[in-house]
Amino acid sequence: MKVISLLTDFGLKGYYVGAVKGVLTKICPDVKVIDITHNISKWDIREAAYVLSCCYRYFPSGTIHLVIVDPGVGTERRGIVIKTKRYFFVGPDNGVLVPAALEDGIESIYSIENKELFLEDVSPTFHGRDIFAPVAARLARGINLESIGPRIMNIIFPSFYEPKIDMKNREVICEVIFIDEFGNVATNVKIDTLKRLNIKYGTKLEIKIQDKTLEVKLLPSFGYIDEGKPLALVNSCGRLELAINRGNAAEFLGIKPSDKIIIKVI
Repeated sequence: MKVISLLTDFGLKGYYVGAVKGVLTKICPDVKVIDITHNISKWDIREAAYVLSCCYRYFPSGTIHLVIVDPGVGTERRGIVIKTKRYFFVGPDNGVLVPAALEDGIESIYSIENKELFLEDVSPTFHGRDIFAPVAARLARGINLESIGPRIMNIIFPSFYEPKIDMKNREVICEVIFIDEFGNVATNVKIDTLKRLNIKYGTKLEIKIQDKTLEVKLLPSFGYIDEGKPLALVNSCGRLELAINRGNAAEFLGIKPSDKIIIKVI
């Protein structure tokens, strides 16, 4: 059985999710479609890229990850298919697929240009249904990648992919990439960056956010500090996260996604 994961910012109110699933199963009736989420914040490429990077690896090898978070729909932006060591990623060339694809190891990239693969009537406002879904479904049926379009080398890399590291001052300039339902603040700092800066559990960190400065320790989890106290931790997605034990760190710090943070070892 082939698996297609589906990640969108459509929400559940309209017909959009149903239409995409209808196309997928009409073209490939035996495909199993698994929803990651349809509650990505509207047009938020950063959030979608983060969510995808957190869960793509838990799917079976060969899964086709279809991502429709596409604020540039109907413009000259390309649609692409990325083949990695274990997966396929289908969606717009706006950076949303890149973090996950890079982690798994990109092998080849194709520009979606073969109109024979599209639905007959392509809406300029719904490429997810009319272009990306048919291509993903045909991938599930085993279509040759070369028939999708030309192989390409240049794709858009998101600005939020890597933080800026100052090894001399043991400092990193990062940004908020996701705030979950608990108010925990995930950054784009990965475990390997912490290792490069020799940041370990118990290390004290100075957090600068606009005009606010906060001192925290890197701890294994929430229960290592008193209720209501702030901490830093490595979350289940392998990113440095700011949190408050049984509290809302985003509200406490007054920050939102894309805000810059300076983290310094003290």
